[in-house]
Amino acid sequence: MRAHILQHIWFEDSGTISQILCEKGFTITSTRFDLNEKLPNDYETIDFLIIMGGFMSANDEEEFAWLKEEKRFIKMMIDSGAIVLGICLGAQLIASALGAKVYKNKEKEIGWHEVTSVIENEFIPHSFPAFCWHGETFDLPEGALLLASSAACKHQAFLYARRVLALQFHLETTERNANLLAENCGGELTGGRYVFTKERIQNAPSRYYQRLRSIMHNVISALSKGLE
Repeated sequence: MRAHILQHIWFEDSGTISQILCEKGFTITSTRFDLNEKLPNDYETIDFLIIMGGFMSANDEEEFAWLKEEKRFIKMMIDSGAIVLGICLGAQLIASALGAKVYKNKEKEIGWHEVTSVIENEFIPHSFPAFCWHGETFDLPEGALLLASSAACKHQAFLYARRVLALQFHLETTERNANLLAENCGGELTGGRYVFTKERIQNAPSRYYQRLRSIMHNVISALSKGLE
């Protein structure tokens, strides 16, 4: 089984995702857009595509020319029948690739916020503190099923075609990931009802990270069970 990770910036890596995929026997390859790496030509050998976050918008095609090609690649992978998981920017790119609009959310949502499932599903528990870092949101693509919401953002997660999962929040986050975001994107912590301080982000209890890893393990297991 092969998983391929699309990474947009060095400090937003795959976190616990790579660990869990290795435990499940996946071979992992990747494309680093920040290093000008090219998308793979052998896409038909990819079973599981993971799209990570980033500070850019899914709409920033003029500034980041690779976004247009990346969205075409995501759509091709969806159409090929691969399993696809998008995190934050990755979720927005899935929405855009499926024809939905991505735009500024009414509130920035940064820090640990309660995410609640809106329907019973096998991926996301009823309610838990999720790590969030975004200022944009998206419309639901046609045919997508809304799975979860939060007080600041209605569209937190959706499922498409039973094998494409878009998560606005970060389940992959480790303490290192959170600290790197706080250090490199601290300029975004400018106040707002749903914006934590840097200190509050960095002082999160370890049980929050343990909970995220458990949920991410469940997500990857549920998505990949047809491959095992």
